[in-house]
Amino acid sequence: MPSAIDRQFERRLAALVNAREPRVLQDGLKGVEKESLRVQADGHIAHSPHPYELGSALTHEHITTDFSESLIELVTPAFRSNVELLQYLCDQHQYVYRHLGDELLWATSMPCRLESDADVPIAWFGDSNVGRMKHVYRRGLKHRYGALMQAISGVHFNYSFPMRFWDVYAAVRESRDAGQDFRSQGYFDLLRNYRRHGWLVLYLFGVSPVVGRSFLKDSQTALPVLDADTAYEPCGTSLRMSDIGYRNRNQADVSVSVNSLDEYVRDLRLAISTPHPAYEQIGIRGDEGYRQLNAYILQIENEYYSYIRPKRVTRSGESPSGALLRAGVEYVEVRALDVSAFDPVGVNQNKLRFLEAFVAMCVLRDSPPIGREEQDRWDHNHLVVARRGREPGLTLDRDGRPQRLDEWAREILDSMEGICELLDEGDPAKPYAAALRAQREKVDDVSRTPSARLLRELAEGGESFFDLALRMSAVHKQYFLDLHSPDETRLADFRHESDASHAAQRRLESTQSETFETYLGRYFSKTGQ
Repeated sequence: MPSAIDRQFERRLAALVNAREPRVLQDGLKGVEKESLRVQADGHIAHSPHPYELGSALTHEHITTDFSESLIELVTPAFRSNVELLQYLCDQHQYVYRHLGDELLWATSMPCRLESDADVPIAWFGDSNVGRMKHVYRRGLKHRYGALMQAISGVHFNYSFPMRFWDVYAAVRESRDAGQDFRSQGYFDLLRNYRRHGWLVLYLFGVSPVVGRSFLKDSQTALPVLDADTAYEPCGTSLRMSDIGYRNRNQADVSVSVNSLDEYVRDLRLAISTPHPAYEQIGIRGDEGYRQLNAYILQIENEYYSYIRPKRVTRSGESPSGALLRAGVEYVEVRALDVSAFDPVGVNQNKLRFLEAFVAMCVLRDSPPIGREEQDRWDHNHLVVARRGREPGLTLDRDGRPQRLDEWAREILDSMEGICELLDEGDPAKPYAAALRAQREKVDDVSRTPSARLLRELAEGGESFFDLALRMSAVHKQYFLDLHSPDETRLADFRHESDASHAAQRRLESTQSETFETYLGRYFSKTGQ
């Protein structure tokens, strides 16, 4: 018998279907941020500067770096079509590879062979105050968490619902106002339900069950050994999203509520204004200059890692929470995707379509507030699936009771059928329904999951993780170099953006008049620190 929550969800979905807006969920804006380590032809991390032809990492809107100078981040604009989105991402890769020389983009989330933190060069953004702040922030990340963890790559999926959805949904919810407060509340409903159900994303798309043994050299976690170079979790899905990766123990005590926008901002601002004894021991300055921006629990808001974030495009000098308070939630950023070694751009159509339907399901389901104890249970479920998700008969904690993963997964996927029908309206190919079927097959047959496929290929090919990742990196590079009929207009646009970004950085550096200390004081005074 369906629960009361399920019945409410079904009523809301039925109301959407009957709202005389058959395409109410279509044309949401979608974007991707994809990180990749630059490596040498032999697979070792590149220590060369960010290629000049790719533009300024500080001011380029679509090609930048993350923690490391060697960690390229490709950022797409927002598109209404998944096809256009992936075409743009493909064009970006083609452009980047034209300027990498002998280097490669590492094809997996878990990094290449690294011996120590010293192997990972921190990104440099030039001599402007904003550039120096970004560099010092990364120094702080290195001192707090270690550089090896920061060399892990991921794919982020950005999504905003079409405005007409909110108009129709407000009527469904019997709300008199479909304005920004209603939309922000809806996005926070989504965030809470993603915390409840997001473990499914790790099961379906996690593709990092293995890691180079050198990565674990200083880790407190021991893993079984697959070969001389490779450690693995036999039933794991995403070590990247486990306590070995981003679920770092250092942030175990950081609790940020997603019960409302006000609570979210309150908790973030508390974390960026509360001293942390261990970080006070690090010190703010040392012989080498700044060691971190400050000694608070978080240096800035972006240091807080979560599976999904509420976002709004910020204005110059504005903090993320300041942007949210000014104008509400604009979109969500799903941060739980591994880079796929089996897709040249690290992601594919089925994955993006499923995520679009999944976040719609998270909005439509009832989403009561989450207490700290409940949040701990949801976090534990994510960790269990990251480390043991393919374990036969695995159970998760569902409202304090054990629930088999496969049964719960089928229930969630079944509930998404009507959503996929709305997303497929008018398209005879029914691509969203096809994406949903592909995920059902992974639940019915665990060997179809990408994490199982990666382990199978390692076993059948007799390769180490390092050898397989290097081989796939070379395959991807050749794929992009061999592509025929590139979009010369788009490539010309990329060249223009690169030139313009260098000019923008030069203007920043030539026009600033205040000291770095004054700049930091002014920035933190705006964010309440």
